[in-house]
Amino acid sequence: MSLRKALLAATVLALPVAAQAQPVTGLYVGAGVGLNFHQDSTFSNNGGGSDARLRYRDVGAVALGSIGWGFGNGLRAEIEGSYRQNRVDSAKGGGLRSTSAGGYLNNYAVMANVLYDFNIAGFPVVPYVGVGVGYGWVQSRKVYATTTGASITSNDTDAQFAYQGILGAAYNIAAVPGLALTAEYRFFGTLEPSLNSEIRTGGRTGPVLLTGKSEPTNYNHSILLGVRYNFGAPRPAPAAAPVAPAPAAPQIARTYLVFFDWDRADLTDRARQIVAEAAQNARRVQTTRIEVAGHADRSGTPQYNMRLSRRRAETVAAELVRHGISRNEITIEAFGESRPLVPTADGVREPQNRRVEIVLR
Repeated sequence: MSLRKALLAATVLALPVAAQAQPVTGLYVGAGVGLNFHQDSTFSNNGGGSDARLRYRDVGAVALGSIGWGFGNGLRAEIEGSYRQNRVDSAKGGGLRSTSAGGYLNNYAVMANVLYDFNIAGFPVVPYVGVGVGYGWVQSRKVYATTTGASITSNDTDAQFAYQGILGAAYNIAAVPGLALTAEYRFFGTLEPSLNSEIRTGGRTGPVLLTGKSEPTNYNHSILLGVRYNFGAPRPAPAAAPVAPAPAAPQIARTYLVFFDWDRADLTDRARQIVAEAAQNARRVQTTRIEVAGHADRSGTPQYNMRLSRRRAETVAAELVRHGISRNEITIEAFGESRPLVPTADGVREPQNRRVEIVLR
């Protein structure tokens, strides 16, 4: 390993350790499971009154999977498939209450979602909100409600326009770049499905007395826990292995790294300390020249990043002069985004690539 890489690792390790909220960039997949609470359904038969009500057990189940794309600025778009199931508990209508009821109301859906992540620097939890629209299939599976001497049964499926709202938070796992745990609340609903129903005499298996259509309301509240993996997440630089002391040499180049905030060319307090240390060592050792090289990440155009990297290099050179270094001893170069310390996709903000390297020779 080169001395330059060893010095870089030492500088990075010396920075305060904090989990960073990285925007989702590129392809990602997600999955979640949880509890589904179905509001009581009100419905009418054949366009009749709307006083009928179907009640469900307190808790059902929900599962979903998604595949999406993050644009690196907090905005995401995804396609999702989901499944919800709730067991029928009781029914009432027309002044009658069921003596027994059962069966399941199932919801299958394919949704297109748009979400926005609120990335907060230095904070590992990322809140997000979203909305979605799509198509939902509502299935009454062996649904029945019986009263004395009669029953209503339904075993049908209907497809309707579906919509949802999403409120969630993701916790980034620092040990596995790109992996996050998610917790969500979702409101999911469809337009009222039209489901075939039958009124039978003598119980669920008795002869059919009347057929019709039931149109129940369909509103769901879901609580989910899940995981998400972002294939485009930036990978950290590999940790430096211990380096054996180099043999004594007449002259060894020393490198100092000065980091900058995004789209900025002014020095932070930490950056001023590093420049001051470089100037002090330059006076203490036999330095023949000082090389100052500016760099930028890939979040802007190549032309803009070239100008930005030169401004950063000139800022560092001016700070060296302020600490007593002769301007004639300093050479300035600008490389823009052409020499990244951490390779990234175009448009990605990478803190380790926003730097100036000071080399004492």
